[in-house]
Amino acid sequence: MFELKYIIFFFVLFIGVPIAVIFAKRFVWIEKSFWFLLLFFTASTEDINFFSMETYRGTSRGFEIGLVDITAIILFFVIYSRKDKFPIKMPPASYIYFTYFTFSLISIINSDVYIYSFFELWKMVRMYFYFFVVYNLIRSFEDIEEFIKYMLIIVAYITLMVLKQKYLEGMFQVKGPFPHQNSLVMYMIVYGSIFLSYALNAKKAKLYVWITAFGAASVDIISTLSRGGMAVFSISIFLIFLLSYKTKFTAKKLGVTVLFFVCATGILYKASDTIMERIQTAPEESLNVRVVLAEAAQNMANDKVFGVGLNNFGLKINPPYNYGEHIVRKDDDEKGGIVETVYLLVAAETGWANLLVFISFLMFFYIKNIRNYIALEKGKYKKYKYIPMAFIGCLTSMYLQSTMEWVLKQTNNFYQMMFIFAVILVVSRLIEEGKKNEKSK
Repeated sequence: MFELKYIIFFFVLFIGVPIAVIFAKRFVWIEKSFWFLLLFFTASTEDINFFSMETYRGTSRGFEIGLVDITAIILFFVIYSRKDKFPIKMPPASYIYFTYFTFSLISIINSDVYIYSFFELWKMVRMYFYFFVVYNLIRSFEDIEEFIKYMLIIVAYITLMVLKQKYLEGMFQVKGPFPHQNSLVMYMIVYGSIFLSYALNAKKAKLYVWITAFGAASVDIISTLSRGGMAVFSISIFLIFLLSYKTKFTAKKLGVTVLFFVCATGILYKASDTIMERIQTAPEESLNVRVVLAEAAQNMANDKVFGVGLNNFGLKINPPYNYGEHIVRKDDDEKGGIVETVYLLVAAETGWANLLVFISFLMFFYIKNIRNYIALEKGKYKKYKYIPMAFIGCLTSMYLQSTMEWVLKQTNNFYQMMFIFAVILVVSRLIEEGKKNEKSK
């Protein structure tokens, strides 16, 4: 019998989407509501899972289609209806992503359970489509600022959930609406960095709003008790303060800095007992597990040119495969986890060559963003310099956190990364368009 959830899904897809497109094209406020949902559903991922295998310890466990994908489809058709006025373009760096996808696809020749690999490939397709839609949707710096305002609502929603988990449910390490506390950390590092950069550098920023939002993001991160997360967030904060002062010293920045240190001291003092308990009670075997899993990942990458198969690490870390035979297990039924770094995970599953492609993909946007930062040093768009400034901070933290955790492959964080990448390309495009307009004048 066809399950009710599938009936609802296909009704929404074939009936709801066309109706939503019609109304979005007709009413601006409805279209902007879908803009908000395009961002909101990356935090609260409601989805339908086809051929679900929830017991598998992998990066993907089914053919998921979420509300964020439905929203992206609606906005794609809205964009397509305006292609004569705003031509649809392939985002730069797509060729690097396609290369990464191709190597991932080839790795399936070494998969022992093919459907696991296709779960992850499907997720990669969804991520690119989201990236494509965001890149073609945003047409101006004002559009970017509108999305930043939506982030305030999303952080408020997440913070309320975090406080509920911490104080009403007594959860030791909160995770908000995410599958793991590390996902919450990376997600909030991005928004916290944007809020801080906006508060320090945007002239029209209402300080009490943006500092409060930054504080909420910081509290969420501290509440996870993630030692690595707090460390990399500190790096992002330091970079943003450094770049802000480099741009221009103002009394406002000095005031924010003083307020930051006062509030940070108070929050850390309040949470010091819990943080110390987390440090003192952290199991010693945690580090050992990271080391042995990293060794197993290297064994896999060295054994196969194209890796052991996309999303097959969770399978091949266990007997009868010998990649993890050096791991001490409590009993024969104990299953191994996933290596705690996204870089070695990519190498293990799809090969060392694809790891280079993956790193190239990440660094393309990091370098592109630095160029945006330099280009915005002067000119009419100088006031938007806070955008690449924020991304320098948060991308540095994301890439560093990814050396310790594979969270970047979590659906929520993958979407958020592709959103940031699309905005970086939009900023670059707007800078080039501005230069052409100046030359034509």
